[in-house]
Amino acid sequence: MKLTVVAAPHLRSKDNVRKVMIDVLIALIPASVAAVVLFGMQALLLIVVSIVSAELIELFIMRVLREKKDFKPDFSASVTGLLLALNLSLAVSWWQAVIGAVVAIGIAKHVFGGLGKNFWNPALIGRVFLLMSFPVQMTTWFKPFDLETTATPMAILKEGGGSLPSLKDMFIGTIPGSLGEVSALLLLIGFVYLVLRGRIKLLIPLSYVGSVALISWIFYTVNSSYGSPLYHILGGGLMLGALFMATDMVTSPMSPLGQLIFGTGCGFITMIIRYFGGYPEGVSFSILIMNSFVPLIDMATRPRRFGEVRGNA
Repeated sequence: MKLTVVAAPHLRSKDNVRKVMIDVLIALIPASVAAVVLFGMQALLLIVVSIVSAELIELFIMRVLREKKDFKPDFSASVTGLLLALNLSLAVSWWQAVIGAVVAIGIAKHVFGGLGKNFWNPALIGRVFLLMSFPVQMTTWFKPFDLETTATPMAILKEGGGSLPSLKDMFIGTIPGSLGEVSALLLLIGFVYLVLRGRIKLLIPLSYVGSVALISWIFYTVNSSYGSPLYHILGGGLMLGALFMATDMVTSPMSPLGQLIFGTGCGFITMIIRYFGGYPEGVSFSILIMNSFVPLIDMATRPRRFGEVRGNA
């Protein structure tokens, strides 16, 4: 028998960052196509501008600022750009999308060292920056097809007036909202694809959606004006956030217990903001807050090495 001595790691996978990111892009195709069908060419413009600007910004940072001349795009910037676009309102201009991409890639990602070193989800940082900077455009919503301005289901629940859309409309995707949050069905189709490809940490979306369902059920039994659990699950950005944002490999915990804590915390904070905060939606803030606790969660839930005495490092 001939033994070959090589450097670690000794267990290698055929997967790489590019393959994973391509799978995520494929999974987001249904929601992206729906955004263009429902909201028109402005949606397509925002998607294209966000993706292209994110890739160009990363290319400039890597090849010019960091002087890595051999850098080749791994499509992680494209995923960030697409997720950013899917979190935007149709009222956002193309140049505002570019600003969001600059913040997401240049600040949230590369200030910390680039892919794998960022603390927060870059697309959500870009979205929240735009929400703080351009609140009117980021909170102006349109009905699909006719593009009349209207309130989202979460806003209607928050204000306590107006008629809510049917659960069928919310599931299929004929409700107002950001480009990528209107169709729970198409988001689930993409999610199933990622599950089959082994790209998703199931405990995070299950604990996230489960905690939202439990908390909203408790409040709903006390007062039906808070909205039923299904409205809170299908409405707003919960499905997009739980299935595609909270599950980000870099900014989520590694251990199963940590993922359970992370998802439950996201659900709890989301509902606190929806019920008692100033915004009708709390998905972005909840994920970013829990992103901040990931290092501590990983430390607290780190599995004990074989032979290690409990309490020792």
